[in-house]
Amino acid sequence: MRPHPGSMRRRGLLVAAAALAAPCMARAQAAWPERPIRWIVNFPPGGAADILSRTLGEWFGTRLGQPIVIENRPGAGGMLGADIVAKARGDSHVVMMSSAASHGIGPVLYANVPYDALADFTHVHLVGTFPSVLVVGPAFPGTTLAELLAAARARPGQITYGSGGNGTMNHLTGQLLARAAGVELTHVPYRGSAPAMTDVMGGQLPALMESLPTALGNIRAGRLRPLAVSEAERASVLPEVPTFAEAGFPAVASTNWFGFSAAAGIPPAVAERWRVELDAALASAQVRERFAAIGVRPGTLGPDGYTALIREELTRWREVIRAGNIRAD
Repeated sequence: MRPHPGSMRRRGLLVAAAALAAPCMARAQAAWPERPIRWIVNFPPGGAADILSRTLGEWFGTRLGQPIVIENRPGAGGMLGADIVAKARGDSHVVMMSSAASHGIGPVLYANVPYDALADFTHVHLVGTFPSVLVVGPAFPGTTLAELLAAARARPGQITYGSGGNGTMNHLTGQLLARAAGVELTHVPYRGSAPAMTDVMGGQLPALMESLPTALGNIRAGRLRPLAVSEAERASVLPEVPTFAEAGFPAVASTNWFGFSAAAGIPPAVAERWRVELDAALASAQVRERFAAIGVRPGTLGPDGYTALIREELTRWREVIRAGNIRAD
């Protein structure tokens, strides 16, 4: 049976329309990014997330043909900034530096988290990892972790330690230490690392659990005294500082991590472009040298590996929080 002439004409028109639309669609995809990239940093300026974001922002700004606009939106352990990206579903011009705080700890520490750490994001790449470091100010009457813990035993609840916010890796690492040592350390959350370090250096706060890249400058300048680091091996930039395990507390083990995530629902081609660019950035001498100078190991996990890491961290910290009855302050 021969096709009806009318149906043949309609088919021809559809084929022609598709042929005309294809170059337009290709041009639309090729135009990305067509406006500045809004890069959410969910912690205040000066912290590790900010340092890493600005380092990569310089790199991308020269390669993507559009400005990278760094926007610091701190609060709630990084969750306020993360929620901005979660609500930008489908917008390929909104990205963030995701973290252990916003995507590994906060979602299982707090009730009523406004986003799903997995489903509401396109996780592209692990950016970097580094330990936490416990520091005291120069006026503190002690130079070792043992001396700090002895003071905490002598004055239960009176020895405080700060962190850059509730629900951060530094907050929970301090809680792990208190539980492992059997002492009462009172957590003091700050709105970012800078004011916390100022108080430690000024003697208003006895101790601070801080990310190594953030504290390193003040450690090198002698304004902060490091007592221990939280990973299994000593940090290459602080080879003289013991690990918590070496100090007798193997249960105090944590690794801070930051990654690159976009809103959910972005075109796969855009996600792949980000992955390619991040691979290039993290392999470049320029970025690797800057990371090494502040004690950061560049990440090697792509989309699947980074997503799996987030899933594993959610499980791990949920168990730690339940076992230790850890609560948000």
